[in-house]
Amino acid sequence: MTKFLGFLGRILLAQIFLVSILFQLAIILQNPSGYESYQVYLGHFGLPGLFAPLMILVQLVFGLALFLGFKTKLSAYILAVYAIFVAVFLKLPDPTPGSGLIGLMQYLAIAGGYITLALHAPTAFSLDNLRKKS
Repeated sequence: MTKFLGFLGRILLAQIFLVSILFQLAIILQNPSGYESYQVYLGHFGLPGLFAPLMILVQLVFGLALFLGFKTKLSAYILAVYAIFVAVFLKLPDPTPGSGLIGLMQYLAIAGGYITLALHAPTAFSLDNLRKKS
């Protein structure tokens, strides 16, 4: 049961950013000015346009790596740092009363989950485990 729960935890943590960026990419690709709109959205938080491709890359590459259990420890640490970045730069400035603080706490909790996963990597049903057996 422990093996399955570790696997389930990894999948649930991977989907947070992986599914999110897949939806965002679908929106970007459906609209001719989708990418520029994404850059403008990030600009509202004081982030230059350079952050758009970096954020897409981090979420897609490391979300997928975590989902597959490839370089789980590294991916979990990178996504923990990314979750803290999102908390500070995208959630804290939220002008809605209370929601910025709630978003900040949620993303800090997600970062905690990633750190815990990194400490207990690799999990069952992962590419990391296949490489060990080879």
